[in-house]
Amino acid sequence: MLCVVTGVGFLIHVYSVGYMAEEEGYWRFFAYMNLFLFFMLTLVLAENFLLMFVGWEGVGLASYLLIGFYFTRDSAANAGKKAFIVNRIGDFGFLIAMFLLIAHFGSLSFGDVFSQIGAHPEWQSGFLTAIALFLVLGATGKSAQIPLYVWLPDAMEGPTPVSALIHAATMVTAGVYMIARTHVIFDRSPLALAVVATIGVATAFFAATIGILQTDIKRVLAYSTISQLGYMFLGCGVAAYSAGIFHLVTHAFFKALLFLAAGSVIHALSGEQDMRAMGGLRKKIPITFWTMTAAVLAISGVPPFAGFVSKDEILYQAFLSPNGGKIFWAVGLLTAGLTSFYMFRLWYMTFFGERRTPEAAHEEDYGAPVHARSDTKLTLEAEPHAHPVHESPWVMLAPLVILAILSVVGGFMGWPEGLGGSNWFSHFLEPAVKTVHMSYEQTSVAIATGAANAPNASPAGNKQLELTLAAVSTLVAFLGWLFAHILYYAKPALPARLADNLRAVYALVKNKYWVDEIYGALIVTPVLFIARWVLGVLVDRVVIDGGTLTAGYSAQGLGALVARIQSGNIRSYAGWLALFAAVLLAISYFGWTTHFYLR
Repeated sequence: MLCVVTGVGFLIHVYSVGYMAEEEGYWRFFAYMNLFLFFMLTLVLAENFLLMFVGWEGVGLASYLLIGFYFTRDSAANAGKKAFIVNRIGDFGFLIAMFLLIAHFGSLSFGDVFSQIGAHPEWQSGFLTAIALFLVLGATGKSAQIPLYVWLPDAMEGPTPVSALIHAATMVTAGVYMIARTHVIFDRSPLALAVVATIGVATAFFAATIGILQTDIKRVLAYSTISQLGYMFLGCGVAAYSAGIFHLVTHAFFKALLFLAAGSVIHALSGEQDMRAMGGLRKKIPITFWTMTAAVLAISGVPPFAGFVSKDEILYQAFLSPNGGKIFWAVGLLTAGLTSFYMFRLWYMTFFGERRTPEAAHEEDYGAPVHARSDTKLTLEAEPHAHPVHESPWVMLAPLVILAILSVVGGFMGWPEGLGGSNWFSHFLEPAVKTVHMSYEQTSVAIATGAANAPNASPAGNKQLELTLAAVSTLVAFLGWLFAHILYYAKPALPARLADNLRAVYALVKNKYWVDEIYGALIVTPVLFIARWVLGVLVDRVVIDGGTLTAGYSAQGLGALVARIQSGNIRSYAGWLALFAAVLLAISYFGWTTHFYLR
């Protein structure tokens, strides 16, 4: 994990030197970036839950600063606030988990907690399930899983290198890392593992369906990240922790490459992000084209690229899982096909066809390439208003080349035994993620997750099965490319006709299932009403302001009354003296009279 954070983070820093060269706040950007890496390394190096939580909160702070880097834009400022607030919901779950750990173990040290669990094989489910589920709540916030994924697409408001850092090497991987790091707790709770797997596979499919109609190149990659994180959750949910971490590593390679290559495209087009205003770029920016092609092939699951190896290992382990594994595998396989489709859709819309006008990008095209519409006017770069397309400088291209190489060969360190490899990565991580404290290996949990207690292992009898599943997965990836080729290259007018015939489905997906609107109506609006009217008007103005004003006017009135006594007139003083003397005599008289009658 340290190698991923520092290695990929270093390449993103080098790239940023060129990408941010003309931006204001250049020094502020790098200060925030290094703060981000500092807190992520704190999270990774933590030996206890409390220090991990410090890093956990730190990356949340740094993400707020970086997402809202262009703070003069309302959209960026709101996106930063959204990321910060949504993550606070998940962080609340992490806090509750720590309180439960203190109550049951008297310690927050990983070593103390894990050793106590290992010494008590009778501890199954119960409070361990509660702790695990609260940790899952924290992980869903940080790693953008259902239901707390909504902050990540809006995080695209930050500079592109920030998106690469958040999506590839740091923040969103923290939740997956935390689950794998605390797997000893999850191993004792089949329910918690099932929840992790279900959330993962549901998020993977859900985000992939949204990605197929996005037109902003960075938002396509954002939903792709959410989907790929779902695969990592699925791996951890079937107790194949090393498979989940392996996909985390390979994903860091090709997702960082995708975002940085997208940044190179945006740089070449002088800030344009809408894919409907792109096209015909493969000959204009060839190095960006070929490096991004490697990333597209990797994430689409084309062998032998890195994404194929790690994704198929997760699907294979899910297939072997005795608890709903076949369903998990089927949904994961369908998601792989959708991933291939929307990534090749991005590839065709960005690099093929002819360059399209930025004005046409804002026309309603039902997801079809703009050049497919009969009323679209094509424009060449030679026209006065068009910016000349230019390749990025080498300070930006060098990280792309390195990441492209890693995206091609990175999978070989975990090449499965069923396909003739040695699965070195799995064996390397086995001491850390294999079910430890073998005193409970024969318990119900070990039986329930028996296929995954030796993560990513490929028994000799299952090699044929692994080969078959890999072939099926490759076929699905090919079908995804084929559909994208037909719709966005061979017959570019077809998507518009399909959208016309499926308007309801198109509107549902295009509007991202209206999840943000539902959250706004059910959660944000009531909270704002309570904050602005109940607390703002009733409590703040009536109770607090009213009480303060009442106290002030009372003191002012009493002061005015007392001030009348200090008139400087001797006859007035004598009168006041006589009056108060009479009052004191009256009080004394009635007091003694009352005392006499009471006796």
